[in-house]
Amino acid sequence: MKLSFVIPCYKSENTITLVCNELLEYISQNGYEYEIILVNDNSPDNVSSVLRELSINSNIKVIELAKNMGKHAALMAGFRFCNGDIVVCLDDDGQCPVDNLSELLKKLDEGYDVATAQYGVKAQSLFKNFGSYMNAIVMNSLIGKPKDLQFSNFTVLRKFIVDEIVRYENPYPYINGLILRATKNIANVPMKERKRQLGKGNFTLKKSFSLWMNGFTAFSVKPLRLSFFIGIAILLISGMSLIADIIYSIVMSTINLLLLVALFMLLCIALLFIIMGLLGEYIGRIYISINNSPQYVIKNKINL
Repeated sequence: MKLSFVIPCYKSENTITLVCNELLEYISQNGYEYEIILVNDNSPDNVSSVLRELSINSNIKVIELAKNMGKHAALMAGFRFCNGDIVVCLDDDGQCPVDNLSELLKKLDEGYDVATAQYGVKAQSLFKNFGSYMNAIVMNSLIGKPKDLQFSNFTVLRKFIVDEIVRYENPYPYINGLILRATKNIANVPMKERKRQLGKGNFTLKKSFSLWMNGFTAFSVKPLRLSFFIGIAILLISGMSLIADIIYSIVMSTINLLLLVALFMLLCIALLFIIMGLLGEYIGRIYISINNSPQYVIKNKINL
């Protein structure tokens, strides 16, 4: 069995060598065939030189992107060059407990298509925990992720799942959504995430919001439908209020023109929301289907 390790690299010049050395030690102990694909997501530090030094080992392959496209796009770039039976995704900062990899692989032997680490208490900042929580809410409500399933950066996938994932050619890929689109046969493996040994995380507010919006819009048109249902609710409320005001005016022999105008405006707004919702439904489907911006641009490849 051959393992393909895919590691997006960003600001990790001081940690990626440690991660690769740990992987090589694990591989030598277990006797797997392997390849390690390191994707330089246009990192501003000296990680490019470090990756070139690591690529002296012909089983360590390097992809350099011309522009920073984000972690999920970097994973997609690595996925397209994998040829192992099992693909392993992990971070470049050493927080993924590689010594527990065998526990994830056992789940695939049990018949699961995907196995992912489930961290009880994540070794990350409160802000990042909040971002992960919000992302989970989006996935649960819009993409259909089971509430008891937790995705993490330490995940193993069968090759046919990766082959299905890379069929997605639209921009802004969202790996967890693509996994759920391919299979629901996913296992969680409880384990403890390591603390960061060097540097600090790259999970900024901008990246958190971008990831959240990506999951919010990339695989569901439910947000667009929201305006339609808002319009229906306003229409019902304003319609009932208008009827009640007319009945009150007849009974009391008085007419509240200001209220009637306000209710009429609410009716118009409700109709506009309904029309916008319908248009948004179609525009959303068109957007999802035909947006052909590149997921990433490869600048250079080594050992590939």
